[in-house]
Amino acid sequence: MAKTQLNVRVDEDTARAARERALERGMSVNRYIEELVRQDTGEAGHTFVEAAADFMKQYESVFAEEFGAAHEGRGEGSREHRNEGRR
Repeated sequence: MAKTQLNVRVDEDTARAARERALERGMSVNRYIEELVRQDTGEAGHTFVEAAADFMKQYESVFAEEFGAAHEGRGEGSREHRNEGRR
């Protein structure tokens, strides 16, 4: 993605806080501000959901094998079994 320069004026306390927080996180002030804006606009959350969906697609068979077998093996304790007597 192409970068655009944005000049912002803030008071000295805000500038100091931004520098300190960026340093604590091991990133530049530019990157810190960029991430704050993304979080505020919801882009970070949307990106996370997309990445999680991609992960699940990639490992769907592994999860199905692992957890599908566990679900089938519940026997009498399963919800399906408990609900049979209610029908």
